[in-house]
Amino acid sequence: MDLSTRALGDYGERLACRYLLAQGLTILDRNWRCARGEIDVVAVEGGELVVCEVKTRTSEAYGAPFEAVTWRKQRRLRRLAGLWRDDHDALARGLALRIDVISILRPPAGRASLEHLRAVC
Repeated sequence: MDLSTRALGDYGERLACRYLLAQGLTILDRNWRCARGEIDVVAVEGGELVVCEVKTRTSEAYGAPFEAVTWRKQRRLRRLAGLWRDDHDALARGLALRIDVISILRPPAGRASLEHLRAVC
């Protein structure tokens, strides 16, 4: 991954976290990694543990950002969420799991747009 791609991803994750905080969610973790992969954002909303995948693109030439979250990626996110819960039992105890996707389009000129898809799987 080149620096510009990494910078775009970092930008998208910062924007997503600001959005989630403004919506009243509490951020528990960012960029959590284990041997099996990474979770972009882990948050809590009410009685739900929210695992959030953030996809950021500069155009829709290859489709909308959320389209990159295939059923395989969704399945992987569920597995990763279980591993995160195992590592953070005290934080996750009693919370239902929800997988969300935040899709960010940041064109070369103009404002970025954000779409929040809740409970994708």
